[in-house]
Amino acid sequence: MKPRERIGYSAIVDRAPLKLPDGARLVVWPIVNVENWDIDGPMPRTVLPPPGGGSAIPDLPNWTWQEYGMRVGFWRLKAALDAFGIKATFSTNGSVCLEYPRLAQAAHDAGWEFLAHSFMQKPMNLLDDQRAAIRQTIETIEEFTGKKPRGWLAPGLTETFETPDILAEEGIEYVGDWVLDDQPCELKTTAGTLYTIPYTVELNDIPMMMIQQHRASELFDRAMDQFECLYAEGADSARFMAVSVHPYITGVPHRIKYYEKIFETLADKPGVLFWTGEQILDWYKGATGRQQT
Repeated sequence: MKPRERIGYSAIVDRAPLKLPDGARLVVWPIVNVENWDIDGPMPRTVLPPPGGGSAIPDLPNWTWQEYGMRVGFWRLKAALDAFGIKATFSTNGSVCLEYPRLAQAAHDAGWEFLAHSFMQKPMNLLDDQRAAIRQTIETIEEFTGKKPRGWLAPGLTETFETPDILAEEGIEYVGDWVLDDQPCELKTTAGTLYTIPYTVELNDIPMMMIQQHRASELFDRAMDQFECLYAEGADSARFMAVSVHPYITGVPHRIKYYEKIFETLADKPGVLFWTGEQILDWYKGATGRQQT
């Protein structure tokens, strides 16, 4: 199915209001994306091209750039969230559980939600067998945590026209790939409803820092501007604000303080909740009468 066959157009101003618990206006959804890059292939993204251009395999400078996030950056992000008692969504390649068990265990011990992010960091449309990759990811996370992941976020938000059907058939309940709304939505699939939770390409350090090349302070400034608008709108109907970061980008010394400032500021605001993706999903199902009995 093509996108319009899965979800019809819906103007947010035409919908019945969604009301959060205890008069809250806004849910902040913190996502920490943790990836495993294959040194034997091209890197998913680069910060330093080789002299003379082109690409190099093995690409040691860019592999180590990402590896810094696993060794150092992740722990800064976790400390920032721990300081405010916030449980994040741990968007992870399944292979991270095998190759970085110390890191994955720390997220699990902290009570973070594990969000399936494919098995390796490679676009879904380039996989020979995406169902096998989806199944391998789900099984690996379940074996590590004792719980099957309920959500999916594809590398680079990539999908084929068949991906939502396969995800639903394999038991996934929600996706973050469809960045088309400020509220959860529903997708039709061959295996029933698949929910979309509002992920972001706006409060996301890859486009912000790696593509648009903003100064480090843009992370905090943009988060506050995003918050101001959504918080005001949330007085009438619930809004959701994802904050998506990567350890090798935001977990570096010159950016981490701006990440900390986001949560320091928002934690003092009335009517703001910090939820994981599955918490949003469960609330939305209950609020719209879609919980299974």
